Amino acid sequence: MKARNLIKTIPMKLYVLLAAVILFAFFSNDFGLVDIQKTAVILAAGVDRSEEGFTLTAQIAVPKGSDRSQGGTSSVEIDAEGKTISDCVSLIFSKTGWVPKLVFCDLIVIGENAAKEDVISYLNYFLRSEYMPDSCKLAVCEGTAKELLSSTSAIDDASSLAIDKLFSDAAEKSGNVMTNTLKDFAIGYYGASKSGYLPYIRMTDQDGSQDPAGGTGGTGGTGAQQSEKIYSAEETAIFSEGRMVGLLPREQTLAFSLLKGNVEAGTLNVPDRDETVTLSVLKNEGGIDLEMKGAPIAKLDLSVMVRLCCRGTTAPMQDISSDGVPDAILERAKTVLDGYVRDLWQICKESGCDLFDLRRALYRSSLKKYAEWKDYLLASVTPEIKTEVKSMK
Repeated sequence: MKARNLIKTIPMKLYVLLAAVILFAFFSNDFGLVDIQKTAVILAAGVDRSEEGFTLTAQIAVPKGSDRSQGGTSSVEIDAEGKTISDCVSLIFSKTGWVPKLVFCDLIVIGENAAKEDVISYLNYFLRSEYMPDSCKLAVCEGTAKELLSSTSAIDDASSLAIDKLFSDAAEKSGNVMTNTLKDFAIGYYGASKSGYLPYIRMTDQDGSQDPAGGTGGTGGTGAQQSEKIYSAEETAIFSEGRMVGLLPREQTLAFSLLKGNVEAGTLNVPDRDETVTLSVLKNEGGIDLEMKGAPIAKLDLSVMVRLCCRGTTAPMQDISSDGVPDAILERAKTVLDGYVRDLWQICKESGCDLFDLRRALYRSSLKKYAEWKDYLLASVTPEIKTEVKSMK
């Protein structure tokens, strides 16, 4: 009864005002909905160095068909040169009439030459954009980012979608790929270590392939036969003060992933007399500690639990009946991992990349010692490597 009386006391002018506000919101901006006809939905962005400054390549999603049988995600690549990344974005708008939207951008690819300079000088544009997701993945590529994004993928409609598959959770757990995001890379750059890492992408031809779209896709072809591409990201680019200073091969990428404790479904090849044995990594623990009681010591510890996966020759009966790994193979696996970690340490020391965040650990433990050691910690620290390889049974 009281509620009805309260409603009756509300003046009619308030109802009229409320209706006017709703109508104004609807006709002014469609309740904030994006007009797809006026917007460029950017799937990925590529950054290269040019004579003028930068070249920005935007891979823009476009409809592929009008029915389900022809549906999918196709793309077109638009590039622009400017003195800054903001200039490039403005030029893309003027070329296409589409307003570039970065809210769906999930990948930024940096060309190899651009990666050799301070990458934060142009990544700052993306870091400052309130529409850019912090979880956007970063990568370096062989050659130019424009060539990579404009290539025709053999396994997906757009190159960025195929590359994104390389950075899946399953790929990370295999230890073959070390992914990184815009946010985490910036934290490493502005932190005490001033170092970081990004996956390094290579592309190769898929022999005997032809563009299924007849060359009319994002590459702007004219129907001629085009080579489809396969991508890989098993190497890791390492950075110091924003510049690419080295490249970790596949083996050292695995070692780094093991030290981070990321591997749950990886494999490890171990020599056994005249053959190669592959071990499956079922469980992995890793850790990196800095000891400053006397001379600085970096303790690199990793532990893996493995089972026998397969051999390069005909397997004996005991391999089939048991998952256990002979002690001799376990010892050889330990030797292999020791070598991977030592090579990883040497690459980081020679390049000046604090990949293990030793300066950050020192900064957090003692500001006095950090001020004393920060400039020559990497050159002075001694590695103490401990590896343990255990059989599942």
